Amino acid sequence: MSHASSTTITPDAGTPSPTGVDRRTLVIATCGLTVLLLGIYFPILRNMVLHWSATEDYQHGFLVVPLAIWFAYERRWNLEDAPIEGSWLGLIPMFIGLLSLTIGRLGTELMTMRAAFVFTLIGLVLLLLGREIFKILAFPLFFLFLMVPLPQSLVNTIAFPLQLIAAKSAVWSLQELGIPALVEGNIIHLAHAELFVADACSGLRSLMALVTLGIVFAYFFKRGVLWFQLLLVASTIPIAIVVNSFRVALTGLLTHHLGQEVATGAIHDFQGIITFSLALLMLLGESRLIDFLISRSKRINAARSTGS
Repeated sequence: MSHASSTTITPDAGTPSPTGVDRRTLVIATCGLTVLLLGIYFPILRNMVLHWSATEDYQHGFLVVPLAIWFAYERRWNLEDAPIEGSWLGLIPMFIGLLSLTIGRLGTELMTMRAAFVFTLIGLVLLLLGREIFKILAFPLFFLFLMVPLPQSLVNTIAFPLQLIAAKSAVWSLQELGIPALVEGNIIHLAHAELFVADACSGLRSLMALVTLGIVFAYFFKRGVLWFQLLLVASTIPIAIVVNSFRVALTGLLTHHLGQEVATGAIHDFQGIITFSLALLMLLGESRLIDFLISRSKRINAARSTGS
């Protein structure tokens, strides 16, 4: 009796690719060109980091690159087994990157210049390493777009409606508590004080940070369930609006009882920490609730199948 044996062949670092260039050379070339790309975009990227430091709305940007690197590192075993077959499709995102950089230079639009770096990096990976490698690294690469601040014109467009929602919701909550309050635009009139719901209180800051953390949360805890991940990320928008309205109402409540000093300074900042923590708890609670409903639905279906 003969025994058949099977062997698994894994690609060696020096195995030539279909283009005639070995894997190690292509990987080194990609890393080298990435470093060169960082050098070319250094003034733009440096300005973006300074923007993170100066604007609290984008301080989550400091976490985006380390997280993207970690996401890529987690995929290292898949990367070792994936074939390297460069694709000319990489020229498309590279062209978009070049076009974005040109438009940004001509119009002094920072967002397009910063996004151009990510587009060019995506194109570089696809061009030199191919579709299979790109599929594995797609999430870390596209995650980098979260570090790019939005243009101020778009921020103003988004922030003002959020200010109005926060102001109206806060006034309704205060009136339900028996506190006299009126709203005029984004100004809340109390009995002995006025609260101005500024851009910083619009909820945009917590919204952008919470969307980023929602994506990270969905990635780590709900892998392989795409609809669940999309639902968690989408829910960060109403959660951010609700907790910010709660924060404005809490500020109005404290101002009514303790004076207008509590609307600024350390107490105001501490309220921001509390409300953001509340948003994370709501996100976690939503995840647990959906898990419970799915498990319950499975048990009911299993019981029905057994009964039938």
